[in-house]
Amino acid sequence: MDLQYLIQLILNGLFIGSFYALVALGYSMVYGIIKLLNFAHGDIYMLGAFAGYALLTVAAGSLGAGASIVVLVLIMVVAMLVTGTVGLVLERVAYRPLRGAPRLSVLITAVGASFALEYGIAVGFGPNPRVYPVGFGNGAISVLGARVTYAQLAMMVIAVGLMIALDQLVNRTRAGRAMRAISQDPKACLLMGINVDRVISRTFFIGSALAGAAGVMAGAYYGKVDFLMGFTIGLKAFTAAVIGGIGNLRGAVLGAVVLGLLESFGTAALGSEWRDVFAFGFLILFLTVRPTGLLGERVTERV
Repeated sequence: MDLQYLIQLILNGLFIGSFYALVALGYSMVYGIIKLLNFAHGDIYMLGAFAGYALLTVAAGSLGAGASIVVLVLIMVVAMLVTGTVGLVLERVAYRPLRGAPRLSVLITAVGASFALEYGIAVGFGPNPRVYPVGFGNGAISVLGARVTYAQLAMMVIAVGLMIALDQLVNRTRAGRAMRAISQDPKACLLMGINVDRVISRTFFIGSALAGAAGVMAGAYYGKVDFLMGFTIGLKAFTAAVIGGIGNLRGAVLGAVVLGLLESFGTAALGSEWRDVFAFGFLILFLTVRPTGLLGERVTERV
């Protein structure tokens, strides 16, 4: 394996990992605060892709080829607002009434919400894949001999920017301190005057908005969307969050990068048909050695 090919595999892995990271962050945020595995989160990603498709279809007649990247960024912002709002509604209608219920009940509700989103889109847009009316161009640059398209570069820059913004929000702002406090002890936060419901709703909004951004980027890059596209990436993003340490935001990003690199190198070594087997097989082996993930901490249950 020569150096140029190695760099190409690394860049491909980082690109794939950037998609997984945006979705995995939503899993980790929600689990870190209310210990809920939101299995409908992958379908929020799918909803973002279809929101972008609908908006681009409406605006397709007035779009110019040279402005496609700018327009897609604007569409992505609107899609983030749409998916963030859907996340708010989902939390308010499906999850908040069951916050004190057994966890199995909440997991079943999450699975039901996932199917409702999937087949709601199937009814609205049809079961067949839809083609994005506007995409990125085919231009590329060379990085140490490896080829990186402008689309990949733009998406990685946007993804990294969103991740940095989220990290600053959680670690540098009052709202972020409230999130971290609730993750430690929600009852004490309630006694201290923190509006726990509002903070949890804000968390759902932010996580869903990030997933929507990833959906628009995926639709624009791959060129087509379908109502089941959120299932696989939901599993992959959840895998990334577990590898990094579920509930740890930086761990989710690290786990997504590791998973992306594993898929890139696994595809090169074994073929694309073994990509998922390679990734999930690594998860099984990894968790037997470090069940808490790369950056996760072993927590003692207080009684």
